[in-house]
Amino acid sequence: MIRPPSAKRTRRGYANTKYPLVVLRFEDGHEIALKKGESKAFDAFIGETIKVVAVWDPAAADREVISVLKAEQFEEA
Repeated sequence: MIRPPSAKRTRRGYANTKYPLVVLRFEDGHEIALKKGESKAFDAFIGETIKVVAVWDPAAADREVISVLKAEQFEEA
């Protein structure tokens, strides 16, 4: 029996230097929130799509999608 190749994980990082609050939204539904000046390393699968969303006012529902990137487009951690 031939098994399909397993997805490869990679360690990546993101630094929020511009927006009051940024949320990284992953395909599986989990999110990572970063305040201005914070950085975070995270695991992602090669080819996974991650949305970078700016939150201007946490009390409001307004969100702005800054970019939609593949995991390998983030900096290596």
